[in-house]
Amino acid sequence: MSWIDLNCDLGESFGAYKIGRDQEIIPFITSANVGCGFHAGDPCVMDETVKLCKKNQVAVGAHPGFPDLMGFGRRKMTVTPAEAKAYVKYQLGALRAFCDASGVNLQHVKPHGALYNMAGKDYNLARGIAEGIYEVDPKLILMALSGSQMIRAASDIGLRAASEVFADRAYQADGSLVPRGTPGAVIHDVDECIKRIIGMVKEHQVIAITGETVQLCPQSICVHGDTPEAVEFVKNIRKSLQKEGIKLCNLAEGLR
Repeated sequence: MSWIDLNCDLGESFGAYKIGRDQEIIPFITSANVGCGFHAGDPCVMDETVKLCKKNQVAVGAHPGFPDLMGFGRRKMTVTPAEAKAYVKYQLGALRAFCDASGVNLQHVKPHGALYNMAGKDYNLARGIAEGIYEVDPKLILMALSGSQMIRAASDIGLRAASEVFADRAYQADGSLVPRGTPGAVIHDVDECIKRIIGMVKEHQVIAITGETVQLCPQSICVHGDTPEAVEFVKNIRKSLQKEGIKLCNLAEGLR
């Protein structure tokens, strides 16, 4: 892999509640996943985030989740594939309006939280999400966990997909993420995170929390922007990747 995308979940503030350090993070990433109002974000935040991305030449993607503001979209919900498909379409439509108004192309879609994790293992749910994206715009890219059912579903319907890996999350032996709340699920040591990232990008593998080697196909690295050390963390990741001779670019450029 001679290139890699660096993405971050952004635009997740809501009303009077501020989440993340968007203005500080955006200059150091290549793609942004913007909350679409279901799990986080609101119209004013969406508008502002799209404009910030345009100013910093960062590609914009939609970050649709379950309609669960109180749970930040991290609680599982029982939904049919048809319902998930409709949720995704609705949220894409909302963000796309702000993109159109600002003259910005919508590049990709990355499901959020529980929707992302559930669809990673449930093919039918993943298929509903992929179909929703395809029906809105077949040129969009589905960003999904490397090796997940979403990657498979996208391939089956002819939708482009980008395999994502996580800088600060522990992996299980099957390639899924260790659930939040489990000891060791989130890695806080910056040096350890960077070491894992370089291994993922150059060797296409990572060691699971239980010791097994997990094979990956990294095309985008997710970093989180809602922790006190987030900005320095992203700066260090970017610097380390460039030092290794790895080109940083957004998905549209990398997948050409």
